[in-house]
Amino acid sequence: MNLSMNVKKSFGAFNLSADISVSGERVGIFGASGSGKSTLVSMLAGFLKPDNGEIVLDGECLFSSSKRISIRPEQRRIAMVFQQHSLFSHLNVKHNLLYGFKRCRSEHRRIDFDTLIQVLNLEEQLDREVANLSGGEKQRVALGRAILANPRLLLMDEPLSALDDSLRFQIIPYLRSVSEQFGIPYLFISHSLIEMRLMTDSALVFEKGVMVEQVSSEQLARNRMGQSQVGYINLLRLGRPLPSAGLFAYPWGAGQLLLSAGSERDASLAELSSKDIILFKQHPEAISARNLLQCSVRSLFNSGRKVGVELDCAGNSLIAEVVQDAVDELSITPGSTIFAAVKASAFRMLPG
Repeated sequence: MNLSMNVKKSFGAFNLSADISVSGERVGIFGASGSGKSTLVSMLAGFLKPDNGEIVLDGECLFSSSKRISIRPEQRRIAMVFQQHSLFSHLNVKHNLLYGFKRCRSEHRRIDFDTLIQVLNLEEQLDREVANLSGGEKQRVALGRAILANPRLLLMDEPLSALDDSLRFQIIPYLRSVSEQFGIPYLFISHSLIEMRLMTDSALVFEKGVMVEQVSSEQLARNRMGQSQVGYINLLRLGRPLPSAGLFAYPWGAGQLLLSAGSERDASLAELSSKDIILFKQHPEAISARNLLQCSVRSLFNSGRKVGVELDCAGNSLIAEVVQDAVDELSITPGSTIFAAVKASAFRMLPG
């Protein structure tokens, strides 16, 4: 996807002025409610007309006020997945899925129905009424309907915000897999840093109708560490655990971590806040935390009044946060050795 938008739109006291140029397959649009994210993608999809400006997608001009070009939404081949699934209540799952497919021109039909159903794990739901589906199932049907329209670009406008954590982390693998398997790039709109990191490679950051930053999703999380109440969230991919002295020992790369919570899954995803990692200059004589890791310092970065310390722990990456005085007292520099302590109870297992 190659997209350029130089557009303006006003609603009363709100003014959106966007001048963006972005390329990639997994791009995020990040910002708080009211920052202009949905307005931007609505103009891209053709649901909302800019006051002036130009929109060009993959070399095709979709809108130009100066050239008097305004391609109709149905001709742009852009599909949207909304926060609310907006399924047709009078149609069953199969007919909801086929709604866009039947309206797609034959030369654009390249998505195989049966393959998509397998990817979305909807084989058992095809004959069901949508009123009888769970929230996660409804969102998977909405995603399938959008993909079967065979778009060249998929827009996902806060598709997970109406779901609880359990459903949210169940849906994320489906969102990623359909794009990767069928080669459809997407713009993913969210105000969640975790969703940005799991779903996108880069992000356009909006505040009060203006793009203020264009960075990698990882850098976005680091930049906001110092102003976040939860700090930087390390996302750890763990193997299947074994019981260990009242705790659970999870394989983590070449090493292991001891957690309070157990899981029967072969692979799990866990959160660990940068605030829950305590650093020592030397190996402590005794400590109550069950995880003590000898690490080397990869890099340091500033985020607000905090300093992020990127650690290499036997090939695994962790980010801890400290104040500048701690950096000086512990002589933390790139390449130095440091010991990181983490309580077994500090980890949060993510559903799914």
